[in-house]
Amino acid sequence: MDNITFLDAGEQGLVVEFGTRIDPEVNRRVHRAGALITAARIPGIIEIVPTYRSLLVYFDPLATARRELGERIRTLIGDGGPEEAAARPGRVIEIPVGYGGELGPDLDFVASHTGLPPEEVIAIHISVPYLVYMIGFTPGFPYLGGMSERIATPRLEKPRTAIPGGSVGIAGSQTGIYPIASPGGWQIIGRTPVKLFDPAAAAPFLFAAGDHLQFKAVTAAEYAAVAGQVAAGTYAPVCRAIAAEGGDRQ
Repeated sequence: MDNITFLDAGEQGLVVEFGTRIDPEVNRRVHRAGALITAARIPGIIEIVPTYRSLLVYFDPLATARRELGERIRTLIGDGGPEEAAARPGRVIEIPVGYGGELGPDLDFVASHTGLPPEEVIAIHISVPYLVYMIGFTPGFPYLGGMSERIATPRLEKPRTAIPGGSVGIAGSQTGIYPIASPGGWQIIGRTPVKLFDPAAAAPFLFAAGDHLQFKAVTAAEYAAVAGQVAAGTYAPVCRAIAAEGGDRQ
């Protein structure tokens, strides 16, 4: 229960903060609490939204009072809840990426800025799985943690008005993927043909907060093959399950 703070967010929101920094352990506590609250089926809760370091709990004020809800959540988190509720397994999902060239027009700039050859920028970028701290900005946009400071690069001075869906970018010490075409100011180093967000699918999002993404560099032929499978609806992402704590978690 250390470092937990409750804040009001309008008439229907209650923010539960678990820390003041972006940190894997803080984020793990966020997702553990979210699993406990979901499993408890507390009357009046409409939706739970995890962020880097907090949970935003939307509730119906006609069904539950804010103070009572806060006390219920505080007790639930303090007790730990049922073990099975807190043991949601995560996944490491492989994301094939074509780096550089037309697919990654800013790769050379990132290489120049960091003083590294483009090949080494790619090698560093694919070297570790990245924790999905949260999803936002556009549907399915992952905010990822764990990128090496060796390839950290500032955002574009002038954002682009349109970036193709699937573009993989770097902004400061973060990396992420644009799931749909949108404006953006990140340095684009590659692109994936995999759909991160498909509103027509039974499961619209490829991943969830708490999962990990592992980038994999692919050739032009491999990129085209995956793109063909995606278009045909036959592509199956490569993924592996990981324990809720420890193991592959950063």
